[in-house]
Amino acid sequence: MNNILDVKALLRRFGIVIYMGDRLTDYEMWEEELRELYQESMIDMEEFRAAMMILQKAKRNDVDV
Repeated sequence: MNNILDVKALLRRFGIVIYMGDRLTDYEMWEEELRELYQESMIDMEEFRAAMMILQKAKRNDVDV
């Protein structure tokens, strides 16, 4: 997993599509969905951590702009 599109593809693999109209809100919702997928053992720790790191970086970049 290398970028935000990979995170989006991971969520779509489980039928999860989120569009709130605000990128930061989308990222927060994606984080929540990833937590739930991890807690339900639908994704492993490596996927979870990689996705969360990508989202954290994306959120920081959006706030800095």
